[in-house]
Amino acid sequence: MGDNCKILDCTIRDGGLINNWDFSVEFVQDLYNGLSAAGVEYMEIGYKNSAKLLNATEPNPWRFLDDHFLKEIIPEKKFTKLSALVDIGRVDPNDILPREESVLDMIRVACYIREVDKGIELVQMFHDMGYETSLNIMALSNVPEHQLIEAFKLVNECPVDVVYIVDSFGSLDPADIEHQVKKFKAMIPNKELGIHTHNNMQLAFANTLVALRNGVTFLDSSVYGMGRAAGNCNTELLVSHIQKPSYELKPVLGVIEKHMLEMRQRWEWGYIIPYMISGTLNEHPRVAMAYRASDERDKFIDFYDKVTAPESSLAPASK
Repeated sequence: MGDNCKILDCTIRDGGLINNWDFSVEFVQDLYNGLSAAGVEYMEIGYKNSAKLLNATEPNPWRFLDDHFLKEIIPEKKFTKLSALVDIGRVDPNDILPREESVLDMIRVACYIREVDKGIELVQMFHDMGYETSLNIMALSNVPEHQLIEAFKLVNECPVDVVYIVDSFGSLDPADIEHQVKKFKAMIPNKELGIHTHNNMQLAFANTLVALRNGVTFLDSSVYGMGRAAGNCNTELLVSHIQKPSYELKPVLGVIEKHMLEMRQRWEWGYIIPYMISGTLNEHPRVAMAYRASDERDKFIDFYDKVTAPESSLAPASK
């Protein structure tokens, strides 16, 4: 187990969702160097979305990656490859350089099931430009079976390298993950599979290991679990647990010690009760995140009552 796996660290991209990508150049460089020394195969350095399409006025280099900026930040590539994520309708094809002119090695496309056709169009474009590609279908726990079947007919015919099982709401357990992996393998047998988990119910690491044991090769994670709301599977757990000679834990610990203990004092992520509740309800954590930003942040019973009330859109009875 683990010989063929590849860890893709998304600390910058997913972690940026909780601090508006307020990362220093020093941190990003130290993270890249640390992950390379640790033998981590990929680092997602941010989003390749368009500031113009999102009407963004403030500079945000990790949300709107620029190839010239990246070449200054990472002047010399080391062991770890670099990836970026794009969203449907938020990327300008004119912003994408051919792979041989870019620091990036992989471009991942995130989409919902209703947008798979548009996602495949982007995958084809990035593939033709020489990039490794992935298709990350979000919110899988809410996707009806017939929609998945129809979508995978298209996926089978496209050149995407990796198709991701994404537990967007942190609501799946190991049995769910095993079921999803087997379903994906049966429907798209010629594609590599990836797993992206969230830790709402303390299952991100367990779910990632179950996926690995069932043949998934791309494992998303983040250092110290830094990611939206409850965060992700921890990179340091995967590096220490997977028996792969190239993995080395100490460089990841060094990044945590130097940077992330202080970050954890400034920004909140990880297993927190409102995020657990949103996970158990199989819902996006945005309501829980808003609650944690309010003066009522620690009134867990009040939050539970609000989101389970019959009139709430999150109430189980409303499904």
